[in-house]
Amino acid sequence: MTTPDAARPQYPFQVRHADVWKIALPASIAFITEPLVGLVDITVIGRLGDAALLGGLVLGALVFDVIFSMAYFLRIGTAGLTAQSVGARDPRDGLLHFARALVLAVGIGIAMIALSWPILWAANSLLAPEPGVAAALGDYFRYRIWSAPFALINYALLGWFYGRAAATTGMMLQMLLHGVDILASIWFVYGLGWGVPGAALGTVLGQGIAALVGLVLVARHYGGLAAMLRLIKPGELLDATGLKRMFGLSRDLMIRSLALMGAYAWFAAQGSRMGEVALSANALLLNLLMVVGYFLDGIAQAAEQLSGKAVGANWRPAFDRAYGLSFQWGLILAGGLGLLWYFGGPTVLGFMTTNEAVRQEAMNYLWIAALCALSFMPAFVFDGILVGTTLNTVMRDGMVISLMVFLIAALILQPLFGNLGLWAAMHVWFLARGAIYWWALERKKAGLFTG
Repeated sequence: MTTPDAARPQYPFQVRHADVWKIALPASIAFITEPLVGLVDITVIGRLGDAALLGGLVLGALVFDVIFSMAYFLRIGTAGLTAQSVGARDPRDGLLHFARALVLAVGIGIAMIALSWPILWAANSLLAPEPGVAAALGDYFRYRIWSAPFALINYALLGWFYGRAAATTGMMLQMLLHGVDILASIWFVYGLGWGVPGAALGTVLGQGIAALVGLVLVARHYGGLAAMLRLIKPGELLDATGLKRMFGLSRDLMIRSLALMGAYAWFAAQGSRMGEVALSANALLLNLLMVVGYFLDGIAQAAEQLSGKAVGANWRPAFDRAYGLSFQWGLILAGGLGLLWYFGGPTVLGFMTTNEAVRQEAMNYLWIAALCALSFMPAFVFDGILVGTTLNTVMRDGMVISLMVFLIAALILQPLFGNLGLWAAMHVWFLARGAIYWWALERKKAGLFTG
């Protein structure tokens, strides 16, 4: 029987700087390996000197970012629900939330494989790549699509580990996944001469190994598979109330993720329409932006777990403290990373590609790209807080509105200033997201707690 909100118990706890970094540091290390894989793939293919191959890889990676984003709720939704279960002293550590996410992960992954041909057709229609780029895109897509079930299982696994503040375990899984991916991609492309398909197969191998290891760790946490299954009472997995909450959360987070990736897809498509050089240059800068973003995502992960735990514990002081510390460290990190990106960018860009035209085009826009470290920090931290508090409608509506703001800004600024205007519109998008989230959260805070 559900406890009425008015009678919710309180479980006080403190939030310190050390609590933030206990989660943020291993999470940042783990997350940073994700864009590093993209950087390695781009570098491996980019150093072959063929802009068409590089463009195909970039668009292929973007397509998977988009389609996987539709299931990203498996990670962020599971993390928020699990963190609240921990705060409410659930002895099963959110096992039901993980089990439901796992079933969905396998089902959605198989559906993605079954729909691979129409997905690829839609990607070519929307992105309008040139013939050489389209051929490389097809090569990459047809191999990497087999990673779908494993990738989505890993989303559910990471959500459960991070929701329990087991950030070190999450870090180890991510490092295993991406370490295998990086080494395999280098060997498949250079050692075996498999080109773009080799980069895709490296990702498939990394995702599969990480999923297997993660599932073994979850089973061990509960004393084995049989013991874990005994903790789930008959009918609980398909409980109508639990499923309704999960599907409602999933729907809103899916819309949010589609809007997020829609903005990035628009950005890439506009670069593609400006030619192979502009597409590849923007991709190099966008991957550097993702590196900065994943560092900040460690702080967002801490905000997610601590705010979710505070809501589950019904303890407002812990929420306010987590909120303040997350923004304090987010600003410090964003400033430092922006400077590092700007001054270290020429060296990194020179290493990432041997194509002089692509390198020079990227250098022209390095300064405005580096400023993104500051403009997107608030949106990242608010994402973490909103996930932890499961304010899914705020995330959904804020992302959709900010996407419309971005498109309007891009339609005005790009015709006037070209690629510079496209990057300026990106700043407008980030700032709009942060402002909308702040405004909405200020009006929702009081209702998260009782007593």
